[in-house]
Amino acid sequence: MSDATEPDETETERRHDRITRVATPGPGNSLFPWPDGKGRLRVILNYVVILVCRVSPSLKLKNWLLRRLGVTVGEGVAWGLESTPDVFWPEHITVKDDAIIGYDATLLCHEFLQDEYRTGEVVVGERAMIGAGAIVLPGVEIGADAQVAANSLVAGDVPAGETVAGVPAEPRGDSAGENGRSD
Repeated sequence: MSDATEPDETETERRHDRITRVATPGPGNSLFPWPDGKGRLRVILNYVVILVCRVSPSLKLKNWLLRRLGVTVGEGVAWGLESTPDVFWPEHITVKDDAIIGYDATLLCHEFLQDEYRTGEVVVGERAMIGAGAIVLPGVEIGADAQVAANSLVAGDVPAGETVAGVPAEPRGDSAGENGRSD
């Protein structure tokens, strides 16, 4: 490869470019000083509201409650039972119109590491589907009509219309059909 040619940036690298890093010097890992980044009472309120959302069968109630926490929730969004938006930074989540978040799926906007914690926006595009038990990491953008298979770990962006599966999630080559089911 010549010096003039740069390799294409991977989806994971783009995710990392969108993440904010906060150093946490001192004893222990980065989970110990989390109250410095987010107030305890706010996290407790977020946790209680999200707990209600996880067990409520009412999509209207879930969407209303999550909007109160700062989640951007489009029209017609469906959250499966036990699905979990980020408890610390739910305001970093955007779920666009008619998207489906499957049973027990998790949208994370934070990562606690040894010497730092990281936060990043998670964006789920219109009519995108996230399968049961999938985990979406901070900084990830899932495009419109994209499909994430059940139990996948989404560590990089998913282009519009793409179907991904696995740990880590990788393109499947097919863009529709049975692989796109969320529950």
